Amino acid sequence: MSDALQPATSRRTLLAGAGMAGAAGLLAACGTDEPAATPNNGSGGGPSGGTGAQAPASGTVLGKTADIPVGGGKIFAEHGTVVTQPSPNIFVGFSSICTHQSCPVSQIADGKIKCTCHFSEFNIGDGAPAKVDQPAKRALDERKIVVEGDEVRIA
Repeated sequence: MSDALQPATSRRTLLAGAGMAGAAGLLAACGTDEPAATPNNGSGGGPSGGTGAQAPASGTVLGKTADIPVGGGKIFAEHGTVVTQPSPNIFVGFSSICTHQSCPVSQIADGKIKCTCHFSEFNIGDGAPAKVDQPAKRALDERKIVVEGDEVRIA
């Protein structure tokens, strides 16, 4: 058969097919509360057992209390930890890995820890899901922390 008789696939058809395949993959990724498989490179930032980032070593200094605003918090991505201060002088630690599909949380605003991968939000006081209609159904994993002087450390 000659090339002149072969039907040509248009660029538009190829791009439309690729877009539909990508959308199907995104929908499949959001369809479960199971964490996505993410390799752990040993740096402490990947999942441990699929439920949260590997905890840093006891005594690790995360930061200064002055850097953690009342009613907000700070993400210590390099240590896989979020520290919040829901009320004055009350500090709480959580894993920085969303319980929906193991994306790292990326923002703290309006009293919520937010995962912008699939728009889950968690309360800064207890790490519980902030909305009933969000993908994450389970609270962020707790990280035991301690305040020593003006430093926040892993307990």
